[in-house]
Amino acid sequence: MAEPSHLTAVRESYDTVAAAYAERVPDPTALDPLSRAVLAAFAELVRVGDRGPVADLGCGPGKVTAHLAGLGVPVFGVDVSPRMIELARGAHPGLRFSVGSMAALEVGDGSLGGVLAHYSTHHTPPELLPEVFAEFHRVLAPGGQVLLVGHVGAGERLRPTRAYGDRPVSYDSHRPPADRLGELLERAGFVVGARLLQEPPAGSTWRIASFLAHRPADVGAP
Repeated sequence: MAEPSHLTAVRESYDTVAAAYAERVPDPTALDPLSRAVLAAFAELVRVGDRGPVADLGCGPGKVTAHLAGLGVPVFGVDVSPRMIELARGAHPGLRFSVGSMAALEVGDGSLGGVLAHYSTHHTPPELLPEVFAEFHRVLAPGGQVLLVGHVGAGERLRPTRAYGDRPVSYDSHRPPADRLGELLERAGFVVGARLLQEPPAGSTWRIASFLAHRPADVGAP
């Protein structure tokens, strides 16, 4: 089966900008207090649930993966860009990273305790988000947690041609409404336990939405 065109664009673009991206994107400890708190809450929920490891999807150079590991979370990273995975492995040799698509993960049903999508679903065409969220639901154990974080808007599609040190890119970026993301998570079978909408930080025009959700536990399960 041919690879979807948006995945090809994302892979080729991030292979091109990987080194510049790794230099420019801050470590999670440099994020604003609310963003750090959301990651910490997710880590605690996963640790308490103890239902399996976390998959950091769209992990890039592995900075957030390593941050979660430092919070005591068993975690591995997945990214569609081989160059990003190469950088992640070099920077964090004690952690596991693999090339793959968040829409078709090479893990068993119900095998994960958590799924993190930290600014990583915005290149997915909106009409394909239900497929991606269904995959999150498949791989999560009952009671498992998902944290979705990203920029939101009014459904805008951005088509940049240069990024991260003025290097060429060919991906699209989407800014879906926050309410729509919550609705799609619920339709995929998740219970949204918390949602946070932050005003645009300095230098940005986009709000940040964070969703903490979980796959309901099976009846009678602990």
